[in-house]
Amino acid sequence: YTVLSLDYLKPNYMKKFLVFLFFLASTGSIFANNWKTDYLPDDSIKVVSLLKKAATQKNIGNKMLYFARQLAGVPYVGKTLEKNKQEQLVVNLRQLDCTTFVETVLALTRSLEQNKLTFDAFCYNLRMIRYSEGIVSYPTRQHYFTYWIQENEKKGIVKDIQLPNPPFTAVQNVNTDYMTTHIDLYPMLVQNKALISNIRAMETGINGMKCRYIPKNSLNDSKLLRQTIQNGDIIAIITSIKGLDTSHIGIAVWHKDGLHMIDASSIHKKVIEEPTLMKTYMSKHPSQLGIRIARPQ
Repeated sequence: YTVLSLDYLKPNYMKKFLVFLFFLASTGSIFANNWKTDYLPDDSIKVVSLLKKAATQKNIGNKMLYFARQLAGVPYVGKTLEKNKQEQLVVNLRQLDCTTFVETVLALTRSLEQNKLTFDAFCYNLRMIRYSEGIVSYPTRQHYFTYWIQENEKKGIVKDIQLPNPPFTAVQNVNTDYMTTHIDLYPMLVQNKALISNIRAMETGINGMKCRYIPKNSLNDSKLLRQTIQNGDIIAIITSIKGLDTSHIGIAVWHKDGLHMIDASSIHKKVIEEPTLMKTYMSKHPSQLGIRIARPQ
């Protein structure tokens, strides 16, 4: 198994790392001091194959779109990160949900841009994308997408786009408590009650944030919107469901008729380039209010 890379303990991260360890000690939570990478040989082979194939492309275009389309047809399976009793870095390109799909595409893109065409490089990028400070544990997994955006912006992995206004005319007042009020839905919390306080701290840390978003009735095929949202941007769908900030994520792609999304769809049961416009897609879901945008850097 893989142990936390010593590359992480560079001077600019040491202070944050020590503060994080103090936080864990002060909350009474207990974690193993190492972690495993959960994957099958097919996963590592596919990662390297995708990276090497992409490296040979002379006109690859948008890398996020390229890798998203390479994963088209992969079955949708929920909760693939929840199968272990202790948190592990799960790499699964055989089954994807909306979040693991976007994280996988982003990790592939970053590995290619770094010209590091190895499974180790991919795992490093995935770890940094999925976990606060890249530390693999259940409480440091970025469960809420508001927190995911915030932490990955700090790491320079994405940029939180909230301007111009318009089209970012609406404001979400973040108010999350879904995980700590639905503990029975999260096996790790059921098995280890000590972790609940850590998740509650994550919720408290983002509650009260005001995030600008584009209302779904503004998702027209306009020059302004095409200038604001770029191919390969990460779309986060804002929800009115109590206790949640977002309900679904995907990757933006422009067609001739307007804005579409590539996502791991629970409706289609696979990764798909949605045939309907974003506006049409969202009109079928009353709880979906609009979209936030996070741009890969």
